[in-house]
Amino acid sequence: MESWNTSSEEGFILLGFSDWPHLEPVFFAFISVFYSLTLFGNTVIIILSRLDLRLHTPMYYFLCHLSFLDLCYTASTVPQLLVNLSGLDRTISFGRCVAQLCIVLSLGGTECVLLVTMAIDRYAAVCRPLHYTTIMHPLLCRALVVFSWVGGLVNSLIQTGLVMAMPLCGHQLNHFFCELPVLLKLACEDTGGTEANLFVARVIILVCPLVLILGSYAHIARAVLNIKSMAGRRKAFGTCASHLVVVALFYGSAISTYLQPVHRYSEREGKFLALFYTIITPMLNPLIYTLRNKDVKGALWKVLGKGTDSA
Repeated sequence: MESWNTSSEEGFILLGFSDWPHLEPVFFAFISVFYSLTLFGNTVIIILSRLDLRLHTPMYYFLCHLSFLDLCYTASTVPQLLVNLSGLDRTISFGRCVAQLCIVLSLGGTECVLLVTMAIDRYAAVCRPLHYTTIMHPLLCRALVVFSWVGGLVNSLIQTGLVMAMPLCGHQLNHFFCELPVLLKLACEDTGGTEANLFVARVIILVCPLVLILGSYAHIARAVLNIKSMAGRRKAFGTCASHLVVVALFYGSAISTYLQPVHRYSEREGKFLALFYTIITPMLNPLIYTLRNKDVKGALWKVLGKGTDSA
């Protein structure tokens, strides 16, 4: 049997989508377009949030961090996937694999907590509108963002450490990046104890934030139903709908991947599901938040108008 030490010397081979060689050029073209749109859309959100004073609010402060997080998340996996699809290099060193695993888990955990902070912001805006500016003080907003990043990193270090402590047999990963369930399938020993510890860590970073989000929106729904005018209800619902869509997309794919036992994890299905939460969701987030958002649209037209005038 090949040991963990051997893996650390030789690294891994990422099989990616080599089972479908005739589809790799198609995947390469589509993923390149989606990646470009992701970079463009999230960068625009960050720039607009900085330039336009109307977007200097807690909601857009959190959205700016979400866009930056999505940029980091895609950058940690997609460039390597494109190299893999081109057939130039399917290998990854042990050190890079561990670093990638830690970064992906950290960014995913950060998004879990960040979505909670955004739900708290919406709760304060809808349920406590008269005290909103007092509750969502800039110091509190910064503290919540710092807690999101630190919480995601700590949880990631715990999960990465648990996986690194296991001996691995083999060097072929049937995925396009170092995904945790795929690494667990290479384990040379029984993973029951490790899986139990990992499950606890995942519940803390996935389920607990989701419960808080659902609890916040239960209070929001009750507050919205108490609004007598239909126009008021539409406005209150409009401020929350975008966030709910993002929560559903993110948690739906994350729970499907990380909250199932390793023996039930399908590597073939997992690769396509990973495409969804590493590429599709980060690309859709800017669209979801801007399509029905007058403030962002107004800021965009204002910036474009300035550019036109200066030209």
